[in-house]
Amino acid sequence: MEDFINLINSYLFSDVTVFALLFAAVGCTLWTRFGQYYALGHGVSVIRGVYDRSDDPGAISHFQALSAALSATVGLGNIGGVAVAIALGGPGAVFWMWMIGLFGMALKMTEVTQAMLSRRFDKEGNPHGGPMYVVEDGFTEWGLPKVGRFFGCMFCVAAVVGAITGGNMFQAWNVAAVTNQYFSSIPREAVGVILAMTVAVVVIGGIQRIGAVAGRLVPFMCGIYLISGFYVLAVSMDQLPGILVMIFRSGLGLEDSSAGGAFLGASLGTAFIWGVKRALFSSESGWGSAPIAHSAARTDEPVREGIVAGLEPFIDTLLVCTVTALVILCSGAWNRTAEASFVSLSEVSITAAEAESGKWQLVTPILPSKSEESKRIQQIPVDQSGWQDGESVFVIAEDSDGRLFRVQGTVSLHQDSTYTATWETFEGKEPKIHAPGIFVNFAGASLTAHAFDRVIPGLGLWLVVLASWLFAVSTMISWYYYGEQAVYYVVSQGSLAKVFLFLYKLAYCALAFVATMPFIRTDRELDMWTTLGMGCMLVMNIPIVIVFGSKAMREYHQYIRKLKAGEFRKFKPQAVVDMVEGKLPEN
Repeated sequence: MEDFINLINSYLFSDVTVFALLFAAVGCTLWTRFGQYYALGHGVSVIRGVYDRSDDPGAISHFQALSAALSATVGLGNIGGVAVAIALGGPGAVFWMWMIGLFGMALKMTEVTQAMLSRRFDKEGNPHGGPMYVVEDGFTEWGLPKVGRFFGCMFCVAAVVGAITGGNMFQAWNVAAVTNQYFSSIPREAVGVILAMTVAVVVIGGIQRIGAVAGRLVPFMCGIYLISGFYVLAVSMDQLPGILVMIFRSGLGLEDSSAGGAFLGASLGTAFIWGVKRALFSSESGWGSAPIAHSAARTDEPVREGIVAGLEPFIDTLLVCTVTALVILCSGAWNRTAEASFVSLSEVSITAAEAESGKWQLVTPILPSKSEESKRIQQIPVDQSGWQDGESVFVIAEDSDGRLFRVQGTVSLHQDSTYTATWETFEGKEPKIHAPGIFVNFAGASLTAHAFDRVIPGLGLWLVVLASWLFAVSTMISWYYYGEQAVYYVVSQGSLAKVFLFLYKLAYCALAFVATMPFIRTDRELDMWTTLGMGCMLVMNIPIVIVFGSKAMREYHQYIRKLKAGEFRKFKPQAVVDMVEGKLPEN
């Protein structure tokens, strides 16, 4: 299965996809004449209700629409995804995350404006919008409505895949991993059951309840996480200048990321690809997902909601992701020393795997206790070894060409209270162990939690576990809505629409449980699934933005001319409580 999915991903997320996305993002920036400026200024005024009228069409306020979209983007990608980027791409990946976040603001503005121009209202007055309607309208104007409907359905298939992988399984897996790391008595599957039930309760109420929950949850969870992150950075203030220089130099290829500690080093190309992938996963720029949420906003000006959407990549990538990245880098979690070490390399041996030519097996004795520093960080009593049954670990090996790689293993507890590790077989020509150290495999959100713990032991326990639960639930409910709207588009004209929507809801909640089962073990396996969903949506949505973007840009520039001329009537900003609750303005 892994080989098959990785083969699909090699086509979905190829160089062509990456450069098409960069072309679209940079192109939209130039097309809007650096519309990021209006997102940071005019967009803030819009979400405060300065331009709202009580008779505007739609279901939720600008603030709630932004919160619903942010609840999908500000999720475990900001905690776990950033950690994956740094673990596999090094500090240089952060630079490329910033670039995608900056240019992604204009791309998000464009795709949301497109969706607002093509949104529909059903018999009950509920709004529906997204790239599927954009591509259908576009081809209909060319006299090819059936072709438009076909590509609309294809995008919806991609949206459902994205919803169940990155929007659901990635979130559930990370929450289960970080919860089990600190509370080993709580089974991962129990986390999946709780998440599935929580999501089911919220999504029953539709977009109104999703918007109401998101409007309260997103500011709260972002506030707690950012305050804690800023405190950690203040403690490590002396390291920040050097870290920032390293990010820029590594991202531009001016400084090699040499091997050391748990990090194996990354080239410019590796930093670029991981930075782009994780920034895309976190901000969802170019996916076509956010337009579905924003299409529910109350407004009679399509461009206005597009400008509001430009705030998403700024908040998500340039703010929240940056705090996570700097905490990981300043704490040294990315390039840490081993949690435990054998006395010498002579205790470790590599033998040929039975009947497997070219495959090798690592053999190690009873695991030594974790170091005093590791016990202090993880708050482990000094009289205990510190290992947990089932804990994921790795050692660093070296092939005959001098390339370093990780050998993955799993810790096992024996009846005599000793711990050993079972190591996976690996391929390589005359491999050898690089160093006798054993590293705990902090995957995804667990690495971010460990980073907080390195600065303030115990902080990762409460902050990252709480944030992971809040971020995951908020992301999962918004992505449920995206997938639901995709299913609605495909089956809305059929007599069994309600049946298919119920089956989707059942499958979505069930997969939250399935993702917590132990078939995903490492960062790379987790990334494989998220890349599948992301690649499907990018391949379908980027051509829609490029081909049909001119109509949105005409509307955008017309709106900006009116804005500069002062043609839009302004009202008193709404109170914060009214803004969060989505109350209609009194005008």
